[in-house]
Amino acid sequence: MSAHTPSATGHSSTAPRVTPPAWAVMLAACAGQFLVVLDVSVVNVALPSMRTDLGLGETALQWVVNAYALTFAGFLLLGGRAADLFGRKRAFLVGLGLFTAASLAGGLAQQPWQLIAARAAQGLGAAVLSPATLTILTTSFPGGAARTRAIGTWTAVGAGGGAAGGLVGGLLTDYLSWRWVLLVNVPVGALVLAAAGWWLVESRAAAGRRLDVPGAVLVTTGVASLAYGIVGTEQHGWGAAASLVPLLGGCALLVAFVAVEARTREPLMPLGLFRVRAVSAANAVMLVCGGGMFAMWYFMSLYLQNVLHFSPVQAGLAFLPHTLSIILGSKLAPRLMGVVSGKTLAMAGGTMAVAGYAWQSRMDADGTFLGTVLGPAIVMSLGSGLMMTPLATAATSGAAPSEAGLVAGLVNTSRQIGGALGLAVLTAVAAERISATATAATTATGAATGGGAGDGSGGAGDGPGPVALAAGYGHAFTVASCIIAAAVVLMAVALPRRRS
Repeated sequence: MSAHTPSATGHSSTAPRVTPPAWAVMLAACAGQFLVVLDVSVVNVALPSMRTDLGLGETALQWVVNAYALTFAGFLLLGGRAADLFGRKRAFLVGLGLFTAASLAGGLAQQPWQLIAARAAQGLGAAVLSPATLTILTTSFPGGAARTRAIGTWTAVGAGGGAAGGLVGGLLTDYLSWRWVLLVNVPVGALVLAAAGWWLVESRAAAGRRLDVPGAVLVTTGVASLAYGIVGTEQHGWGAAASLVPLLGGCALLVAFVAVEARTREPLMPLGLFRVRAVSAANAVMLVCGGGMFAMWYFMSLYLQNVLHFSPVQAGLAFLPHTLSIILGSKLAPRLMGVVSGKTLAMAGGTMAVAGYAWQSRMDADGTFLGTVLGPAIVMSLGSGLMMTPLATAATSGAAPSEAGLVAGLVNTSRQIGGALGLAVLTAVAAERISATATAATTATGAATGGGAGDGSGGAGDGPGPVALAAGYGHAFTVASCIIAAAVVLMAVALPRRRS
């Protein structure tokens, strides 16, 4: 297996003497994607230490996570188009350089605003870097089995990065400092920068096109405003002005974006792209799947630490079955796609994930790792790995090479926005069930004892206990399984049936 030469994929600004080996292209692209996905989750276990060291309030602490997520989701489409127009290698190097420099600034931050600003810059760098990693693969490997294997590896590495975040963050926080959660990106990023500068070959879409600045501004601010509103619902509720104004404003900006794209001569996102059934259907499924799949990492982390009382390192170790199962599913998918259609495999993986999420919803306060976590972890993670590779393949296979970066950015945008929306909904669902369970337990105990204290399920003064928390987290998994089931139905209706 060997990578394509630049002339096979588009205009090249360099003319290396030797075609880079396929493994080197794969290693550079996957290393960049690993850093991007890792940083989505790696800071979670370090948040208490950050708050103590820098004196962060609750709002500022929330923005340590949200600043990254908002800029990442908001600039993904722009990053994908920039890779097509200005060069995939150039976008990779610029994105990774910004990401690495922002990681250094965050690790050295002395004030809360410095840390939050660094996280926002990390998200911007990730938005440029992430679509470039997938585009480099899809334009470097020939269509068919070689490209499918490359995308399967890219998917597995990305999933592994997300799953490894808890373990890496726990180890670094416990044994070094919260600062190393960010500083660890610096030597790794520098090494990947040097390797990518040496190995990667420049390629881009046809020369002469310019970036659609009005479209870029509208879609970026629209997506960022929408994501901001979604994040705010957890604190303010769906009906509050603080949530409704950015949500409605984001929708209005996205409507304006569509209107501008329909009229401009060189649009950021050609609307005709969505007439390609594989592209539109796969992205719709990604949006819905993201709404359910984020529950696995978020609520499992809470269950392990708040209910089963695992330490951060123990919780990270408990995620290893999830990580290994997703990687296994992602690596099996390309082989299975030679036997069955991608649509059939995606539906089978989605159905397995639904079963795993439903099984995990039976968690309780007396659970154990072996009895409550391990079995569901393997089923839902293996199903997720089998599902995501054919979806990513479908989303990128129907577009022209000149649109590869745009489609790659669209895939990630769909997944991130779906995840943000789904997590906001699932958090509200879990909070409502936790409150109801704690109130019912307190009332029942008070009636039985003549008004005594609760039984640990939650009281008015000490917050909800393990029973109420487990009930809420389990209910979130139930709703998540229903969301993924809806995605399976959407696959059956919308995805084209085509053997890869």
